[in-house]
Amino acid sequence: MLVSSKTIDALRTVGLNKYERNLWVALLSKGSATAGDLADISKVPRSRCYDVLESLATRGFVIMQPGKPLKYVAINPREALERAQKKVTQEAQEISERIDRLSKSESMKELERIHKENIKTMRPEDMTGALKGRHSMHQQFESMVKKSKKSVKLLTTEAGLQELLEMHHGLLKKAAERGVKIQIAAPMNKKLVDDAKNLGKYAQIRSLDDSEDTQKLAGRLALIDGEELLLGLTDDAKTHQTQDLTFWTQSSHASSKVVEPMFDLMWKNAKTISK
Repeated sequence: MLVSSKTIDALRTVGLNKYERNLWVALLSKGSATAGDLADISKVPRSRCYDVLESLATRGFVIMQPGKPLKYVAINPREALERAQKKVTQEAQEISERIDRLSKSESMKELERIHKENIKTMRPEDMTGALKGRHSMHQQFESMVKKSKKSVKLLTTEAGLQELLEMHHGLLKKAAERGVKIQIAAPMNKKLVDDAKNLGKYAQIRSLDDSEDTQKLAGRLALIDGEELLLGLTDDAKTHQTQDLTFWTQSSHASSKVVEPMFDLMWKNAKTISK
């Protein structure tokens, strides 16, 4: 192996797939080489080397050297990563601008019309699904709170409360300013109590006591207007955030007749820290 498995794993975190990682490291070891040479070193199938190397060139990791045979030149690793970072940033900005233009166009009105017309015919059980990863959960939560009209009821963990304070403070503040009643229940240490007091200007916050039974019930739950809910299905203390699984539904029956009474019971027995 040309480099350690730790380094190979590090390259995976910046978006390089297995073939790209192996070919780039092989090229770094040679400085300049043909696709055939690199296939032998990297163990990447020769039939795949050309398109993978072209991808690396497009992203700024290698330089193509015209000639017969075609050769590839390695770029200093630090410089290569800087080039790749600039390209990702530029592409993200371009996509963001396209999304902004689309959101203001007539096409968006047409897409919204199609959705509005068809959503009326869907059954409650059709408006149900699973969200993979904590990022997806946060995105869905944000969308739900933005649409809230009456209430936002949240049951969460200490880590979940910290994420609310860091990521959604402004979101909850705006909802409260629209007249939405916000209730948050969570187990919390002294630091969280102090941090949560800032949010207490806009939300009612209660601390779950430290009894074993109450602590077992502490999980991630978001209930919006008694009509829509998110329910965490994995233990965020034991599960990596990319593997989090969250249940989502717009079933008013499940929300208002099943989950909301349970939340209200826990809320009644929780300790008030903010009004």
